[in-house]
Amino acid sequence: MIASAPDDPVAGSAERVATMAKAAARFAPIESQSLSDRVYRQLREKLMRGLLKPDERLRLREVALALGTSETPVREAVFQLVRDGALELKPHHYIRVRRLTVAQYLEIRDIRLLLEPLAAERALDHVDAAAIEELAAAHARLVAAEAAKAYEPAIRANFEFHFGLYWRSGMPALIEMLENLWMRVGPMLNLLYPHGHPQYAVRHQHENILDALRRRDRVGLTAAIRDDLLEGGRNFLRHIETLEAEGWREE
Repeated sequence: MIASAPDDPVAGSAERVATMAKAAARFAPIESQSLSDRVYRQLREKLMRGLLKPDERLRLREVALALGTSETPVREAVFQLVRDGALELKPHHYIRVRRLTVAQYLEIRDIRLLLEPLAAERALDHVDAAAIEELAAAHARLVAAEAAKAYEPAIRANFEFHFGLYWRSGMPALIEMLENLWMRVGPMLNLLYPHGHPQYAVRHQHENILDALRRRDRVGLTAAIRDDLLEGGRNFLRHIETLEAEGWREE
């Protein structure tokens, strides 16, 4: 049976308004949600790129002022990052960038050893000569920055090299997992220099990665990604082990 339209157009209109109001009540205002998400993405990006340091304090008012917004979306974004494990809330609402223990770093490294070679291997089908040149340029910036002892640009160039490859994997779920890991480990990379400076027995593993990309060598590519994490991170691991042994532990 087909329902007929209401006889009373006013009553029908009132019903439609009530239905729309009920539907609207199920959703949060999109403007507030979007602003909070944009702040979250900006802070997340800074964490991944090592632009925030371990134990660095974040003051909501200062962050809001820098981003040109109110404190409310900043607070929402910060508490999401606390839930993500990238920031930590200390007593009296003291918010700071989380510093990983050696055990936490090693756990994340073990996961990266599985996921990053996969991302690189899947990216191989989407990498052309122009993309390889972009990656080579990022590596050149890294080498130049290290030589100039410009350590912050070196950290950013390293991120651009790795994610310039991983982002081409065509696997959004995998990328989200990797970004979540780098969001936690990115600030720790500020401890790379000068004491944890990467060193390689023969040649920089980034060069092996680039060569494998040019040869379309999947086995060589995934091996170079793993070797970069292990060989390139050996001094870094030794450095944070020393710091922890000297009492620099998570409170």
